Amino acid sequence: MAYVAKRLLTMIPVLIFLSIMVFSLIHLIPGDPAEMVLGQDATPQALAALRAQMGLNHSVPVQYLDWMARLFHGNLGTSLLDHEPVSHLIGQRLPVTIELAVGTVIVAVLIAFPLGILAAVKRGRWADAVSVFVSTFGLAVPPFWIGLLFLIFFTVKMHLFPSSGYAPMFQDFRQNISVMVLPMVATGIREAAVLLRMLRPSLNDVLNEDYVRTARAKGLPSWRVVLKHALRNALVPVITTGGLQIAGLLGGLVITEEIFSLPGFGSLLVQSVFNRDYPTVQACALIAALLVIAVNLAVDIVYGIVDPRIRLERRGT
Repeated sequence: MAYVAKRLLTMIPVLIFLSIMVFSLIHLIPGDPAEMVLGQDATPQALAALRAQMGLNHSVPVQYLDWMARLFHGNLGTSLLDHEPVSHLIGQRLPVTIELAVGTVIVAVLIAFPLGILAAVKRGRWADAVSVFVSTFGLAVPPFWIGLLFLIFFTVKMHLFPSSGYAPMFQDFRQNISVMVLPMVATGIREAAVLLRMLRPSLNDVLNEDYVRTARAKGLPSWRVVLKHALRNALVPVITTGGLQIAGLLGGLVITEEIFSLPGFGSLLVQSVFNRDYPTVQACALIAALLVIAVNLAVDIVYGIVDPRIRLERRGT
């Protein structure tokens, strides 16, 4: 708990720096938000009035302080285009992306772990060759191309899955799964390839360690040696890679959401950037940064669970 509290405290200056960067960079985007809202035919008086209402007539530092003051009160602002609270828009879109990200990770784990373990145990045999093919294919072919192939084959040709029509899981479970399964698999193949590239050599190295040979010499079942002794020690580099993948999914899922017409967080961010919707872009970027920080913290905690030596090193520091 002390380590977690210490990490949370170190996040405060990081979040302040990120908020400054997010606020500054969004103001570097060319274009006038007032003109985007009112249109090019708006009168100068109307544009000036809207800029004053949006606070754009103040200096950038004053605008930043006003924005931070609203954030401390839980107010993420109001969308310039939808005229709805940004928190409401994010609350609608973020669960879609989280569901897609979680499904992607589940698919990646279900592919990478059984295949990686088999490839390490049966080196030079069929499982090893299959793992090399899957990892090479997943890294060589981008997820959006796999997604397009899935749409053409499973949706257009075979009519097995719908191309759109997302519904929340707790509203219509069957419709939700039918819409989400293809994007989850399309992105999961890529993530599985990365995990597989880390798990296979890491487990190979661990299986050659002396303590693994000792466990086998004691007559322990092969599956127990691999799963209980070897796999746990091979997971540290895999966890690192997996954490980076999860953190990068927020950006990587934007194209997938567009291809499969999913109303996700990434598509909201992209649309807001193109529409110069400052409050929405700033809030989305800040939420994305918070999620990345949370993932990194979770990865550090999992390190201590998987490898007790890391916990001892933290206590000694």
